Amino acid sequence: MGTELLLFYLFGGVAVAASLLVVLGRNAMHSVLLLIVSFAALAALYITLDSPFAAVIQIIIYAGAIMVLFLFVVMLLNAHKEDDYVSAGAPTMKKPLYMGAVLAVVLAAELVWALVRAGHAQDGMLTGGASPDAAALGSVRALGQLLFTDYAFAFEVTSILIIVAMVGAVVLAKREL
Repeated sequence: MGTELLLFYLFGGVAVAASLLVVLGRNAMHSVLLLIVSFAALAALYITLDSPFAAVIQIIIYAGAIMVLFLFVVMLLNAHKEDDYVSAGAPTMKKPLYMGAVLAVVLAAELVWALVRAGHAQDGMLTGGASPDAAALGSVRALGQLLFTDYAFAFEVTSILIIVAMVGAVVLAKREL
């Protein structure tokens, strides 16, 4: 087992463990901090996969900007009051549990689909089916060009989904508007 493979399993294990603790944790502050650990482990995984640009973007955008924003939001919304509300015998929320289960099934189906698709792409690369400029796709310029031309619609839809999720989180957090 080479050093790269050992590091890949080490950082992958840290990412999975931190992600599980984020979901299973009861303290929102601890979950936010563990999510930063998970993002850092993912950035290390990107480095082991020879993708330093993705690693830097992972640290700057997710661990740096978004998670600091989440940390401030959790602190401003007084997350410890939520723990008191839940422990005081609040009604259980079964609908979100069911929706979470449905979304987990959809996520698992997408993961299987992506893995099957990646397997086909890798077969094409092994047989020489890859495009000649495949190495240039890793550059920042090529990535930006693809993002704002071929994938512009998906990029904009993703930004709208993020805004809707943020508004939904604020509405759920603030019971009294």
